[in-house]
Amino acid sequence: MSTRKNQHVVKHPDGWAVKGAGNNKATKVTQTQKEAIERAEEIARNQRTDTKVHGRDGKIRAGNSYGNDPHPPKDKK
Repeated sequence: MSTRKNQHVVKHPDGWAVKGAGNNKATKVTQTQKEAIERAEEIARNQRTDTKVHGRDGKIRAGNSYGNDPHPPKDKK
């Protein structure tokens, strides 16, 4: 069974890449960040993991969780 890894969307010389956490090789390279985000979300949904979207500067600017969060936000009501 393969290990589940968060999916990162990062800048790539040929556009944008989707990489599993800790992987050196890109899972998918796309021309646009939007395409890479869509692919990363698809993989994350299937693996029940998270997406981490990096900006051009390499810093994480967005993300989403598609798995069971062990520390879900507490309702402040």
